[in-house]
Amino acid sequence: MRTGLICRQVAGLPLRSPGGSIASSRVKSDITMPVVRIWVYEGILASSVAGVVDVFTAANWIAASHRAPGKISPLQWRIESLDGKAVRTASGQLIDVDGAISTRSPADALIVPGPFVPDVERFLQRKEVVTPLLAALRRQHRRGVLLASYCTGSFLLAEAGLLDGSVATTHWAKGKTFERRYPGIELRINDIITEQDGIICSGAVTSALNLALRIVQKLVGAEIAAETGKLMLIDSNRVAQSSYASRQEEPHSDPLVARAQRWMEKSLQRGFSLGELARQLAVSERTLNRRFKRATGKAPLHYLQTLRIDVAKRLLENRELTMDAVSQRVGYGDLSTFRRLFRRETGLSPGEYQRRFSRRRRGAALAA
Repeated sequence: MRTGLICRQVAGLPLRSPGGSIASSRVKSDITMPVVRIWVYEGILASSVAGVVDVFTAANWIAASHRAPGKISPLQWRIESLDGKAVRTASGQLIDVDGAISTRSPADALIVPGPFVPDVERFLQRKEVVTPLLAALRRQHRRGVLLASYCTGSFLLAEAGLLDGSVATTHWAKGKTFERRYPGIELRINDIITEQDGIICSGAVTSALNLALRIVQKLVGAEIAAETGKLMLIDSNRVAQSSYASRQEEPHSDPLVARAQRWMEKSLQRGFSLGELARQLAVSERTLNRRFKRATGKAPLHYLQTLRIDVAKRLLENRELTMDAVSQRVGYGDLSTFRRLFRRETGLSPGEYQRRFSRRRRGAALAA
């Protein structure tokens, strides 16, 4: 952890107590209380705040059962907005706040949620919200505060320049936008959580629970974090977003590439070479490769593999097929090759994927 714990002798700021009420700032000086600030604004998901607070509440409850006088202290948190007023979430709910965001306020950790919007780049043009948030984030980072964000909140950290030359993750559906906008950041889109240089990022919104557990681990301890995860049934072993991701088609206007994509879909089961595809389109392999990459961002064979895995996922979710049949349907004649590539792309074996995501009865699950 990059900062020491902040004693609540300072500043006289009311903080949320383990029971959720406003706690007195007059506490014994020999007990340190980790302070977490949660910055909110219009258009976030209510669950992204409530879920994190629930994790902290559960951690405090567990810590209390372990605590000896003067030892582990419960987490304290403040929910803050730019103007100190309640904010309306994407679902229309109001989130009460404890005060206004201040760059001078001490903290051990700071959480900023992601906006729940269809176009995150358009959101970043809302200067009345984004500009003061970025300035405050930079100030807290300079002070050594642990910064954390989840889902599209990583765009705010990146926009502030805090992730340059570092690693990050974001919502799996926003990966291409993130890579295009921030080429100097190493995006690990499959990762549930990344951490480097005092900044933690996590994936889609429910990974906020995993992020909250990471903060508990760093500020309170690994044992309390592990027990909190068990109590709340939070899957701390999730390692990849890719098993949840759907194939994202980038719109393009190249008719040659569109024909190639249609031909791939029709010929998926029997398999083919790049040379055969080029002959079908009456172009050279070099021309096909160049135009395909320009239109989709992927080489044709990489696109084909992504397509095969995506179709396999749908078959595993919806159909009662043997594993051999699924493998054959998507063009993998060798079952071991299919299993290996499926695990590499999704983080799960085909059998594990079906058991987790099948829409059929559990009895239809296949052994991997």
